[in-house]
Amino acid sequence: MKKLLSALLTVPMVLALAGCQGEKPAEEPVEEGGEGKVFHIYAWNEEFKGFFEKYYTVPEGVEVVWTIVPSDNGQYQDALDLALLNQDSAAADDKIDMFLAESDYIVKYTNTDYTQDIKQLGVTNFSNTYPYTVEAASDANGVVKGVSFQCCPAGMLYRKSIAEAVLGTSDPEEIQAMVSDWDKFDAVAAQMKDAGYLMTASFAETFRVFSNNTESAWVDADNNLVIDPAIQTWMDQAEKFIENGYTLTSGVWDAETTAEMGKDGKAFCYFGPAWYYNFCMGPAFGEDAVKEGTDTVGDWALIAGPQAYFWGGTWLLAATGSDNPTMLADVMDTFINNEDVVTALIANEAQFTNNKKVNQKFADDPDFGNPYLDGQNDTAVFNAMADNITFRNHTIYDQLCNEGLQDKFSEYLKGEVDKETAMANFYTFLNEKYPAVHTPE
Repeated sequence: MKKLLSALLTVPMVLALAGCQGEKPAEEPVEEGGEGKVFHIYAWNEEFKGFFEKYYTVPEGVEVVWTIVPSDNGQYQDALDLALLNQDSAAADDKIDMFLAESDYIVKYTNTDYTQDIKQLGVTNFSNTYPYTVEAASDANGVVKGVSFQCCPAGMLYRKSIAEAVLGTSDPEEIQAMVSDWDKFDAVAAQMKDAGYLMTASFAETFRVFSNNTESAWVDADNNLVIDPAIQTWMDQAEKFIENGYTLTSGVWDAETTAEMGKDGKAFCYFGPAWYYNFCMGPAFGEDAVKEGTDTVGDWALIAGPQAYFWGGTWLLAATGSDNPTMLADVMDTFINNEDVVTALIANEAQFTNNKKVNQKFADDPDFGNPYLDGQNDTAVFNAMADNITFRNHTIYDQLCNEGLQDKFSEYLKGEVDKETAMANFYTFLNEKYPAVHTPE
């Protein structure tokens, strides 16, 4: 029964969602001038919940209900899919009004009638948003189904004290010149190893740089799995880095990787966007670390690194069947166009927002800086990258392809299996999750 439920909540459900055009869930009529008393939001973590509760004023008489399911191994998608399939028959107070989605699987939802046209709701001002965020939230016909409150250009964060010790400088321009392509990056990795340091703290640290620069999607038009050359290059690099002692076998989210950010850490660099501070550096530099003097706040700098990329992002999507259309539109408009709210996200939350005008104001401010980076203006660095982001080669399968490959390939890097077995395990994992996808024999 458990196996059957798992199957129902993966590919068949994806196909049901993708194939339900024209079978739009019936919307319960709302009396003119009135809206529902419960606003229901689905999310996979509490990041946006925190921002929402700090910066959005909920209309009087409305209760906001959150359903939060971890995203690991597709759990969030499974729960969301089931709720959307039951949206039509759900009681008004149980219907989803808004749900969050990541770039790894947003196309799975925008191209169905389970999401609705937000312009029809009244969200029409995208003049300050980054084009790729609108494209990502649009269906194949260009109908916009949601907004993102963040823009996620990403770069390379490096430890300045280690740079001084090994490279003789910590100046961002000089370090950027030293790692401006992957050959140079590898050469610096060798220098770090010779000096007793690690280049990175995880074999998967650079994965998102490569996966965001592929020329083909994970799954082609004939449902064949595709290992893009960029992905193969990452695997070659990961193998080389482990073999040479340039990195560790821990994953990007593992405690061992995070620990290397501390005073006794040996890792030279990490890769990430603005949200990386809160999710990764924040736990490393918590109150205990600051109190005990084991944190390295201020010992970091941000540069573009070897290759431009973006990583992640959170989109707010409008669920068809919502009985709170006015509030739904207002939430979305607030987080992209309310300059007070957007300003607070940068000043208080270390975000890089989806509002060009406000981002530019901070980028031009000589007095603005990030304490993690000893006052370096990271908004200015991200601002220089943001206009070049494109959204391409995304499929409904991306999350588990990205996560599954890293997980199964790590078994080989740890010496648990040989490379052929690791790849076979990856294919088996995908076969179980997505039976319709053809993997190599």
